[in-house]
Amino acid sequence: QVQLVESGGGLVQAGGSLRLSCVASGGTFSNYAMGWFRQATGKEREFVAGISKSGGGPYYADPEKGRFTISRDNAKTTVYLQMNSLKLEDTGVYYCAARSGRPRTGGHEYDCWGQGTQVTVSS
Repeated sequence: QVQLVESGGGLVQAGGSLRLSCVASGGTFSNYAMGWFRQATGKEREFVAGISKSGGGPYYADPEKGRFTISRDNAKTTVYLQMNSLKLEDTGVYYCAARSGRPRTGGHEYDCWGQGTQVTVSS
């Protein structure tokens, strides 16, 4: 299994942008579909975006379509989440996750998780 480490979170004003990164190690990165999830305080973890092993797809939750872009660089064993036009409701801890097979929207379908990175959007 891979180990995942996220970075790039922080405090940003509404309407701003952030780029999250997730670096994988200890496994064959290109064997895994990747997903980004968000968990706000007091809420369940929710799917944000997913991408297949080769970079195909990608898949987005409806609120993120047109604002977020997921991408991956298999040579760098890294998956990214570019977040634009950020809203207050985008605040939360963002996790990247890996699974064999195709991307899925259910968190329980992922095998490996990072520790998360906090994103806070202010007004």
